[in-house]
Amino acid sequence: MVDKVFIHQSSYVDDGATIGEGTRVWHFCHIQTGAQIGHHCTLGQNVNIGPGVKIGNGVKIQNNVSVYEGVEIEDNVFCGPSCVFTNVKTPRAHFPAHGVYARTLIKEGASLGANCTVVCGHTVGRSAMVAAGAVVAADVPDNALVAGVPAKQIGWVCECGRKLDESFVCPCGRSYQHLRS
Repeated sequence: MVDKVFIHQSSYVDDGATIGEGTRVWHFCHIQTGAQIGHHCTLGQNVNIGPGVKIGNGVKIQNNVSVYEGVEIEDNVFCGPSCVFTNVKTPRAHFPAHGVYARTLIKEGASLGANCTVVCGHTVGRSAMVAAGAVVAADVPDNALVAGVPAKQIGWVCECGRKLDESFVCPCGRSYQHLRS
C-alpha cells in the first residue's frame, strides 16, 4: 500500500513492499520487496529497508541507515543517523550467507543513538536507550541505558527518555520499582 503516504520522487519502492498511511519517505531511499512499514513512520534521506523487514508504527529512522533482512523494529523506535545493523554473524565474501540471517529485535520505544552498531542476533529492550557510537554485542534489558564499546549498562531510563536516579521515580510521574536489583 502506498496511498496516503509521501514518497520523494528520488526514492524507490519495490513491488510487494507495503507502507502504512501517514508514512513519509524522504530522498534517495530504497524499500525492497516484502518490506512492511507501519503507519506514521519517517524514513530520512538515504535509508535502505531490506527484503522482508518488518517496521512497526511511529518509527523514525534518520539519515543513512540500512535495515537488513533479519532485523525487526517494533512501534515507536528511534534510529539515529547512521546507526548500523548487521545480519550475519560470520560474514565472508567468498562464502555468502544467502538467507541465513541472525534475528535482531528492537522492541517498542527503544532509541538507538547516532552511529551506534547493533550486532545481529541480539534484542534491544522496550524503552531502552543506546548511546551514540555504542556497539551492542549482547541483549539490552528493558529501560536500560547502555554506552561504550562494547556497550555496557550505565543506568536506567524512563519511557520518556530521562535517566532515572536511585528512587526509580521519574519527574514525569512514572515509577519503575521493578527495576531494583
